[in-house]
Amino acid sequence: MQLEKFTEQEIARLEKSARERIITHWASNEDLAKEPKIFIGGEGCYLYDIRGRKFLDTFSSLITTAIGHGRKEIKEAIDRQLDALEFFPNYHDGFTVPQIRLADKIAEIAPGDLEVCFFLSSGSESNETALRLARQHHWANGKAHKYKVIARRGSYHGTTLGTASYTGFTSLRECFEPLLPGALFAPQVKCHDCELGCKPETCGLRCLKAVEDLIKWENPDTISAMIMDPLPGSNSGYPPPPAGYLQGIRELCSKHDIFLIFDEVQTGFGKTGKWFACENWGVTPDMMSISKAITSGYLPLGMMVTTKKIASVFNEKPGAEFRSGSTYGGHTVSCAAALANIEIIEKENLVERAADIGQYLTKKFAELKARHRIVGEVHGMGTLWAIELTADQATNKKLDVDVGTFIRDWCWKNGMILRNNGNILVIAPALIITNEELDQVVEYLDQAIPAAIKYFAL
Repeated sequence: MQLEKFTEQEIARLEKSARERIITHWASNEDLAKEPKIFIGGEGCYLYDIRGRKFLDTFSSLITTAIGHGRKEIKEAIDRQLDALEFFPNYHDGFTVPQIRLADKIAEIAPGDLEVCFFLSSGSESNETALRLARQHHWANGKAHKYKVIARRGSYHGTTLGTASYTGFTSLRECFEPLLPGALFAPQVKCHDCELGCKPETCGLRCLKAVEDLIKWENPDTISAMIMDPLPGSNSGYPPPPAGYLQGIRELCSKHDIFLIFDEVQTGFGKTGKWFACENWGVTPDMMSISKAITSGYLPLGMMVTTKKIASVFNEKPGAEFRSGSTYGGHTVSCAAALANIEIIEKENLVERAADIGQYLTKKFAELKARHRIVGEVHGMGTLWAIELTADQATNKKLDVDVGTFIRDWCWKNGMILRNNGNILVIAPALIITNEELDQVVEYLDQAIPAAIKYFAL
């Protein structure tokens, strides 16, 4: 890999343009004021910035680059497809060979009877489309009154006005309200910090009972779908669902003709030690949204996957078609990249490797917690992990200062990219990370945490 070299004058000009001419996604004015992070190269689990500095990427570029950076196999697949056909839309009655082959592959690896695909370009679109398909399906069956959607507090499902309506963070909703009508919110499921004030050993799944009560109160004949992430994402700290919860949700949705939508945008493609997170609990949804690691970020692609039975409503006769689409959904070259990406995951046994990583990090993070008194709850599986910082391990008392951002910045200055959500540290590396590199991650934290304790006089 040959890195382009930049003079300090060129760097200053690029940093100025970055600040003035680009609105970043989920912008942080505070962070932009420190130093725009401009990257020019990547290889394996490492990134290189515009000054040539090397960084260990523990967040896999927004939980996306499952197979790591700089894989020549993906480039070669992209080049071959560009030489043959760069683009034709999946429109009306048109298909391309990579689309069809990818649909076959997804049908092979998806759980249960999920085998019919609708192609998109992002995770937000994938969730939006699942919600639209649920609504139109009910409408086609004479149930237009089934329009409400249950989501969960503390959930994130995208940035369209539709998905924002069902995202359970006030800060991500307030400036766009009023949003779509019919958004219902069930409790966040976080057993170590239960919003219902329960303890898992004695609660009797009150969180599940709360969903049942919500359905009854709102009238099940008005509810179209429930959307949820089977393993809540990095914003929530990857809290695992209690035993029986997902199975209970599945039963409630089936009983009341409510479509169950699993948002696997963040958790899909091996990261939990299974192809899809829901397989860890043996629960199959009616629809599943996927994106991110479907191409490992080499090109944009998203997908909504459902069953033949559900999809059949839309191909019964002329006029019954699903009324949705986009120009770039299922882009020809993106599908070729996805096929090459999945082939790498299979050939290198990366799903099984993720399970091994989960076991290794379980031990390593337990040892980390024993060494540092501000390390509280640690949750995760496979390559998806969250470390909650606390003022008191025994009581899980919240810290009243932003220690997480200090630790993130310390790691950046010393060569490691780390994400934090306040005082939740997120470790979500590529599936190809080695045990030696995982040891480096722990070593960084072993240094950053004492530095934070000293800085804040904790």
